[in-house]
Amino acid sequence: MIYFLKNIFAFDSHSPLLFTQFYFWVFFAGIFAGFACLQNKILLRNAYLCFVSLFFYYKTSGLSVLILIFTTVVNFYLAQIIFKSNAEWKKKTLLTAGLIVNLFFLCYFKYAYFFIDLVNNIFGLHLQVFDSFAQLGNWFCGEGRFNVSTILLPAGISFYIFQNISYLMDIFRSRVPPVKELLNYGFFVSFFPKLITGPIVRSDEFIPQLYKKYYLGQKEFGLAVFWIMNGLAKKIILSDYLAVNFIDRIFENPTMFSGFENLVALFAYSLQIYADFSGYTDIAIGVALLMGFHLPKNFNSPYKASNPGDFWKRWHITLSQWLQNYLYIPLGGNRRATFATYFLIVSIGLVAVILSGSMWMGLVLLIIAGTLCFLARAYPSQKKKINTNLNLMNTMLIGGLWHGASWNFMIWGGLNGLGIVVFKFWKDWNRYTRTLILLLLTLLSALLYILFPLPLFNILRIWLALLLLGAYIRMLYKMRGGKRPFQFIENAWAILQTFVFVSFTRLFFRSGSNLNPAEANQTAWNTAQQIVNQIGGSWDFNAIGRMIHEYRSVFFLIIIGMLIHWLPENFKRRYRLSFALMPPAVMFLAAVLAVFIIYQFITADLQTFIYFQF
Repeated sequence: MIYFLKNIFAFDSHSPLLFTQFYFWVFFAGIFAGFACLQNKILLRNAYLCFVSLFFYYKTSGLSVLILIFTTVVNFYLAQIIFKSNAEWKKKTLLTAGLIVNLFFLCYFKYAYFFIDLVNNIFGLHLQVFDSFAQLGNWFCGEGRFNVSTILLPAGISFYIFQNISYLMDIFRSRVPPVKELLNYGFFVSFFPKLITGPIVRSDEFIPQLYKKYYLGQKEFGLAVFWIMNGLAKKIILSDYLAVNFIDRIFENPTMFSGFENLVALFAYSLQIYADFSGYTDIAIGVALLMGFHLPKNFNSPYKASNPGDFWKRWHITLSQWLQNYLYIPLGGNRRATFATYFLIVSIGLVAVILSGSMWMGLVLLIIAGTLCFLARAYPSQKKKINTNLNLMNTMLIGGLWHGASWNFMIWGGLNGLGIVVFKFWKDWNRYTRTLILLLLTLLSALLYILFPLPLFNILRIWLALLLLGAYIRMLYKMRGGKRPFQFIENAWAILQTFVFVSFTRLFFRSGSNLNPAEANQTAWNTAQQIVNQIGGSWDFNAIGRMIHEYRSVFFLIIIGMLIHWLPENFKRRYRLSFALMPPAVMFLAAVLAVFIIYQFITADLQTFIYFQF
């Protein structure tokens, strides 16, 4: 019994509590049994779930739970003081102090390697990372217990820090009254279904639910079961199977595989990361719903997006809204550029030059900045649009750095920002201007490939030629009086091109994932370069059929996954509701069958959720 209890309450870094593990569902069954006894004793229920969530986090991240507890207590009392303060200067001072505390913990654990690299590159030093918190633990527990040479990122720190910041900001702006009980606030921050990878819950969305009595009708129960089954299927059948049997093999050694295999792996990764992240969110929504709490929607069929801006309104919705509310709008939003706008863009540009070690990067940034300044002066009517795009670019670059403190994530964020900015100008041009610009860009890329036959230029000229063909056909169709009948084809073409663009930006995202920050930059760049060289190099078209046959199960899953993703939303809503309203016995049999099918796809080693690292 002692050994059994020790295993239950001890932290095992090799066996964290994951939604895909049997142990989690045993854990949840026990938690739910206790919850059922306290369901309508609101304060006691919330206190119980707070302690349960802290225990869950301890089982996932060990002593990092102390950071969660400390930041929760600090933000709770700071919010109380801000709310009671009458002087505006005092409120701003306390808010600034709260932001500094929160950002200190986030920057220390997430960006220590980033800043050390920056200092080393600027001053030619050879500083090494040192974990002060591990050293502090050694002073208390005895020397040598904790490794001080590596800083480990606590799971979910970005999500709960962002939640604390949004709470302080909302109190400062008088959007919500402060939570009066510490355990209630602790529950709001640490609620275990969304603690590790979100969704990021805003205070005005979740805090009112703290005081509601528990209710779970047949429809809510059915929807909860559906979301849990749906999330497990996405994670295990799609994400894990594609990763283990195809994608990871390609990215580990791109040069061993053909250009076609590298290209398919890039597109398949887009499906994998969606199935992985939205699968976690679906399970979190289902688990929370069983306990009577509603979490916000985090994905809205993102690969139905017809442009990059639309994509970011559908993907990781709660993060996009957080960045919009607490970064983009304070910078000036779509109204104006502030001092912070220019300070950020210059700072990020300097960081990019230092990390890349290339003066060419600095020259490119100077040309872009000079062009924007010239356009703002030459065309005053466009000044507002230029300022908006600067704020948007800052937001996307910061969003990239939020995902990881390395050069590859900055490129990924910058490319997404550039895609949104380009589309904003593109939609204002007429069809003749679009076709002419694409023609010139296609000719330029072809000329570059002739002068410098690099794989990157080969990819660019082919993609631009396809875009030109689509624009030319559309121009001819409109010139001949074409109207609505082929709108579906036009939308499908836009969705396809958006998917291709988003997938190629993820080349830098995937290449640096799951890497030690100390080696992420160089390894990610090498991997990305190898994949580009393979895709843009010569292809053996005779081998494509053999490869498709060899990986037929992978291709089958990719096709099925994308077809389900592209189903009309109304149809999806109907079959969710049909499942939720099934008789209990039929629903039970359907759930058993779903679990049996999902079980067939479980790999030897359970794959952690991709967004655990963020």
